[in-house]
Parts: sequence; structure tokens; C-alpha cells
Amino acid sequence: MSHQHRHPNPDDRSDNLEKLQHMVQDTIENIEDSHDAYPMANEQEKQAIEAKNKRREESINAMRSEIKDEARNSKQ
Repeated sequence: MSHQHRHPNPDDRSDNLEKLQHMVQDTIENIEDSHDAYPMANEQEKQAIEAKNKRREESINAMRSEIKDEARNSKQ
């Protein structure tokens, strides 16, 4: 085994804001898609959809908070 030194990648946050906004949009689209599937789902699937959408909403709120932090930090 060779003893090569590994250097961590530099912390490039230049596109964090854009990535976060894209992730929020994707998550919103997933919620909308689940609404389309909901009427055809059985009771167990409906409960799973509801639970997943609740977690998605929590993720969206966390990502939006992070977007605000990133926007604030980029202005400094």
C-alpha cells in the first residue's frame, strides 16, 4: 500500500444557492407528482405518501432556511 497524501477538495460554495434552489424545486415537483398518484393509491400507500410529503415539507423548510443563510453570507 502506498503512502500517498490525500488533500481534501477545497470548500467551493459558489453554487450552493443555485443547488439549493434547484433541490427545493425538485422536492416541490415530487410533492405535486405524489398528489397525482394519491387518488389511485390504497390506504397504506396514501399513508406512506402523506408521511413522505410531511418529510418533504420539512426538508423544504430547512433548505429555504439554508438559502437565506447562504444569501446572507454571500452579501458579507
